[in-house]
Amino acid sequence: MKGLWSILLLIVSNSFMTIAWYGHLKYQNVSKNALLGLLGIVLVSWGIALFEYFFQVPANRIGYQGTGGPFSLVELKLVQEVISISVFVIFTLVFFRSETFRLNHLFAFLCIMGAIYFTFKG
Repeated sequence: MKGLWSILLLIVSNSFMTIAWYGHLKYQNVSKNALLGLLGIVLVSWGIALFEYFFQVPANRIGYQGTGGPFSLVELKLVQEVISISVFVIFTLVFFRSETFRLNHLFAFLCIMGAIYFTFKG
C-alpha cells in the first residue's frame, strides 16, 4: 500500500513540476505573461514548484525502504523518472499539440522502461 501511495504522490508532484517548468512556454505570447518578464515567470514557476515539494518529499519518505517503504533509493528514483516522463508526454500531447513524438522518442522511453525492469529484477 505504501508503494501505491508513493506512486500516486509522485504523479501529483510531477504534474506540478511539469506545469512549473513548461507551462509558461504555452502562454509566452500572452500580453500579461510578457509584462511579467523573465524574473516574474521564474517566480511564478517557483511558486507552482513549491507545491511539487509538498507531494515529492512525502512520496519519497513513504516509498523509501529506509523509512519503511517498499523501494530502494535507486528503485524510487527510477520510478520517479518514468512517472516524470509519462506526465510530460501527456502534458505535451494535451497542451502542445504542435509538438510531435517520433519513433526514436518511443524507443528512448522503452529504454527507460528497460532500466526499471533491470533495476527491479536484481
